[in-house]
Amino acid sequence: MKRIGILTSGGDAPGMNAAVRAVTKTAIHNGLGVVGIRYGYAGLVAGDFVTLTAENVDHLISSGGTFLYSARYPEFAQKEVQEKGVEQLKKHDIDTVIVIGGDGSYHGALALTRLGINSIGLPGTIDNDIPCTDYTIGLDTACTTAMQAIDKIRDTASSHHRVFIVNVMGRNCGDIAMRVGLASGADAIVVPERSYDVKEIAKTLQSGFADGKDHGIIVLAEGVMDAADFKTELLQYGDFDARASVIGHMQRGGSPTVTDRINATKMGNYAVKLLLAGKGGLAVGMKGGQLETHDILDLFEETHDSEEALIDINEEMTK
Repeated sequence: MKRIGILTSGGDAPGMNAAVRAVTKTAIHNGLGVVGIRYGYAGLVAGDFVTLTAENVDHLISSGGTFLYSARYPEFAQKEVQEKGVEQLKKHDIDTVIVIGGDGSYHGALALTRLGINSIGLPGTIDNDIPCTDYTIGLDTACTTAMQAIDKIRDTASSHHRVFIVNVMGRNCGDIAMRVGLASGADAIVVPERSYDVKEIAKTLQSGFADGKDHGIIVLAEGVMDAADFKTELLQYGDFDARASVIGHMQRGGSPTVTDRINATKMGNYAVKLLLAGKGGLAVGMKGGQLETHDILDLFEETHDSEEALIDINEEMTK
């Protein structure tokens, strides 16, 4: 090995910069050069590279977003485009690559490995929708941001005896909603993984108001529907003063939490050691707090297991 390339791809996630920092400092410690690839796979094909040093990444552990920038580049699915990327890597003496992103980004890492460039994937997405891992970089910060927003929403909801339906991100995965809903004491959590009964939700809210509660909170995963549409559905079964709220992209920004900084650093450090051992085509994950690896190809045949027990616990709290 001479030089490691590193890129971020897909949606940004808090902790991506911490992972880049860990890769850079670990690689340099082991006598390797590090090259940042800007704008994901588009930058790889274009040769948009920047040399990384311990000094110019040292401050990144606390910054959100990705300083390497990100871009979606579906053209990289084509073999001739992949080969152009490999040509750029070889021209710059880069013989291994670390990719931080979601499942789409992993396809590119696998393609590079098959073309002779050992590559490792790190799970960087707030959605936590990657199979074979309990945790993805950015999840904890996104959940904390959403929880803090809902805490503020509760203040105004209580002031007006209102019900708020709060959309959180996650695409077709309800993990953010499950965690945030339980942590926020929501009256209901609605996610794509489970069917829901809007009549029962309305009944729970009415019961709460009858018992003296002065507000209601429903946490709704974006993969189910828009908060405004859910509000329309809810009002068919209850006479509530209701509001729809979308927290939105603030969940993808901000300084990463302690959990995201530590886990991103551990994963970045581990990825370099895998490459030093001559391994590629692997995805790093975390189970029970322990780092694991899986063949990227296997991930495409698996589905992510959401922690639906959180919904069961929350329902007990609302009875």
